Amino acid sequence: MTGSAAVPQPDSAADALVRARDHLLDLQSDSGWWKAELETNVTMEAEDLLVRRFLAIEDAQTTRQTAAWIRSRQRPDGGFAIYYGGPADLSATIEAYVAMRMAGDPVDADHMRQAAGLARDLGGVEGSRVFTRIWLALFGQWSWGDLPVLPPEVMLLPKWCPLNIYDFGQWARQTIVPLCVVGAHRPQRDLGFGLDELRTGAPLPPRQPLSTWAGRFQALDRALHLYEKRPVRRLRQQSLALCAAWILARQESDGCWGGIQPPWVYSLMALHLLGYPLDHPAMKAGIEGLDSFAIVEDGHRRFEACQSPVWDTALSMVALRDAGVSPYHPAMISGGAYLVDEEVRKAGDWAVQRPDLEPGGWAFEFENDNYPDLDDTAEVVMALRASGQPEPERVEEAVQRGVRWSYGMQCRDGGWGAFDVDNDAKLPRELPFCDFGEVTDPPSADVTAHVIEMLAEEGRANDSRTARAVAWLLAEQEGDGSWFGRWGANHLYGTGAAVPALVRAGVERSHPAIRRAVRWLEACQNEDGGWGEDLRSYSEVAFRGRGESTASQTAWALLALIDAAPDSEALENGVRWLVDTQREDGGWDEPQFTGTGFPGDFYIKYHLYSLNFPLMALGRYLRREG
Repeated sequence: MTGSAAVPQPDSAADALVRARDHLLDLQSDSGWWKAELETNVTMEAEDLLVRRFLAIEDAQTTRQTAAWIRSRQRPDGGFAIYYGGPADLSATIEAYVAMRMAGDPVDADHMRQAAGLARDLGGVEGSRVFTRIWLALFGQWSWGDLPVLPPEVMLLPKWCPLNIYDFGQWARQTIVPLCVVGAHRPQRDLGFGLDELRTGAPLPPRQPLSTWAGRFQALDRALHLYEKRPVRRLRQQSLALCAAWILARQESDGCWGGIQPPWVYSLMALHLLGYPLDHPAMKAGIEGLDSFAIVEDGHRRFEACQSPVWDTALSMVALRDAGVSPYHPAMISGGAYLVDEEVRKAGDWAVQRPDLEPGGWAFEFENDNYPDLDDTAEVVMALRASGQPEPERVEEAVQRGVRWSYGMQCRDGGWGAFDVDNDAKLPRELPFCDFGEVTDPPSADVTAHVIEMLAEEGRANDSRTARAVAWLLAEQEGDGSWFGRWGANHLYGTGAAVPALVRAGVERSHPAIRRAVRWLEACQNEDGGWGEDLRSYSEVAFRGRGESTASQTAWALLALIDAAPDSEALENGVRWLVDTQREDGGWDEPQFTGTGFPGDFYIKYHLYSLNFPLMALGRYLRREG
């Protein structure tokens, strides 16, 4: 969302709303959906080049354009960050360095010397995450013997057994299964160069005592390494066959796996190692589909980790609804028609825990019928209610299926996870293999809040299941009055979701939890009137609600205050900040990443967040004003 300069002296919040509304309407596709770029970090581009070399499908133009993008992201200190303004990240720097060397950048070039030196200072290859070292092992730059083992025999574990694949969250499960295949084969492709300049020579970390889970899993890993030398042939063959069938069954119609990059690239490598040729339909579709996630501009090629048309469309329609756009506006009709068609009507992995639950819900991406999620389902239901459709019975049936599916996916404690139900096992987090991001999907405050808000709008605030969710959400409030944001940055996102949901579900504004939340929001408002939260808040309490003001995070705070403190000075100052910082075209500049994939490890910039959430806030603010 870059563009024209800010409006010098805007007239009013109403004028700002009109500009934002019109800008958002202009961004709708002819097919009815909205989709903006989902920006992450350079590991996506680096791994795209690596998988192409692994499969021997690389081409000079793709390599040249991708390397140009990676170079453009390099920090002055030579490193690469995983979010805008963030510090250099070791694994991202190593993967970017390898990609630039693949493109022919000489090791003695200034930018390469800087990157290599910083990588060594941060711990070198020896200190990188497991997934980075897997990529290096694929090209002979790290020993498979020094990587944690995850044997394909895990596929034989029944679902009641600890560490079966359904103990992992959907994103981890989809990645682990193909990696079991890759690890069983231990392939080595030729990279064409060595990486000694990235090594420190440091020894591997000492083993942990057996009195700890880390020590016990290290002992198990040593035993698995011994097994890998002579696996039981029949079990290995059976396990690899199960992996292949599992992977093939979950490929989507556009060739992807789960609509996200990690399982996609690992699944391609796994099938190739199992003997599937490049012209096999699954391989061909997967490889061709990769290009649909690439953006080529100005000689640069970047790669989206995922695409979010359903999510972007639902949020945009809710924002337009709040801005007063008629349900019968052509944009709302075509957006609703797109969303109705995207309903998932087949059972996915979630049905392992809920085999008798009727399918009904929505996924995040263009194609992801195996993994609908509660967040998208909640927003889509609200968006459909805002859309006047020529087939109202069809919409009503889809909405009711979505509501029933949401209730059926409620966890035992009353909250909701994103993709799975009761996916909160502790052991997966302790595996040496899992050193990057969350691997399970327990209930989160933001997802639960969105579902509560949807249920309240559906007139189900008094349902006992909704009441259990409200009680869970109240119990999850932090001591400072905020809520943790699992899928957005961070406590401003969680609080901006929780407060409106609670108020709409019948919790009084005078409730102590609501008053604590208001006090917290007022205390962390910036002097300029906006709100911002640095991503370091995921690891450092001092950054909760603290950071440079952004449009999306300011809007989240305002959404809470509009429902909880409609006459507050903080609310007026926040609206003024939005009005004063709006661009001439109706959008807002926001280079910061305010979305979250894995807290502490992977962050996202949703390019529409800086438009649809401010529009939502302005619309609700003006509606409050009458």
